[in-house]
Amino acid sequence: MARPKVMITDFIDGSLEREQRILGELADIVALKADLEEEMFGRIEEADMLLVYHTIKISKATIDRLKHCRLIVRCGVGYDNVDGTAARAKGIPLCNVPDYGTEEVADSAIAMSLALARGVNFQNRRLQSERNDCTHLHVMAIHRLSSRVFGIVGLGRIGTAAALRAKALGMDVVFYDPYIKDGVDKALGIRRAETLEELLPQAHIVSTHCFLNDETRHIMNKDTIAQMPRGSYLVNTARGGVVDVAAVAAAIKSGHLAGAGIDVLESEPPEPDNPLVLAWRNPDHPAHDRVIINPHAAFYSEEGLEEMRVKGSENCRRVLLGQPPRNVVN
Repeated sequence: MARPKVMITDFIDGSLEREQRILGELADIVALKADLEEEMFGRIEEADMLLVYHTIKISKATIDRLKHCRLIVRCGVGYDNVDGTAARAKGIPLCNVPDYGTEEVADSAIAMSLALARGVNFQNRRLQSERNDCTHLHVMAIHRLSSRVFGIVGLGRIGTAAALRAKALGMDVVFYDPYIKDGVDKALGIRRAETLEELLPQAHIVSTHCFLNDETRHIMNKDTIAQMPRGSYLVNTARGGVVDVAAVAAAIKSGHLAGAGIDVLESEPPEPDNPLVLAWRNPDHPAHDRVIINPHAAFYSEEGLEEMRVKGSENCRRVLLGQPPRNVVN
């Protein structure tokens, strides 16, 4: 009987020592190193299990090609790049790794928030471009953190970790998440907003930590950003589709938003005509000094990368040994 094949679809290159250590006695491990879904066609059909990262899409077209796949693991928190419905229809469990990277993403959200709210990014860019003669007088109004409201959209694991960090900095933390049960706010010592419309007008910083679905796609858009106080900040370390970046660019230009921190974009790498990226790269646009864009790196640390590789592989091992998978999301 042929040994089972565990295929790593994307992102992972080089040594597979971690995966070999956990799975090597039970299965053959193949790294496809694909950037596009079509690159896997003709190679992925015999996979018994898939380890999927964030740089590729696994649609029904791929899932239909799988002849005897028993498990798909999305090695990360979000799983919107895998068609879970198609997998379920074919009897394939889709799992994620919900607890990896919690600290890293929360730290990144707070780091962006601080760099914006304390004027660190703005002052650095101004001094770098010689538009600042080494004085604080060029910077926008900066306020004491303890006088600011930190608003969170989505109080899952990462949103909770960000809330605790913001609270430790002395900020007044308020969240909106209609799926969180009563009492969590009391346990954490933070405030609940019953609606997004209640949250936004009071939040000097809005940090998004919600899952991407039809309900949350462009939840931060022209209309919702307009509800935020003038001079506030928006930070997104969730999914690119949560924020309409064209609305962000317009709000920065008008001065309604004082700045934004964006770790994720809807298309990565960004399309050449992405309005926020164009504004951010333009020295004559206010976004040049007031926006931070990172390359979908909030999740990353050496420890976090190790964790998601190990936990994804361990879930495959469970199924290979006849045990039920963990963290099934479909």
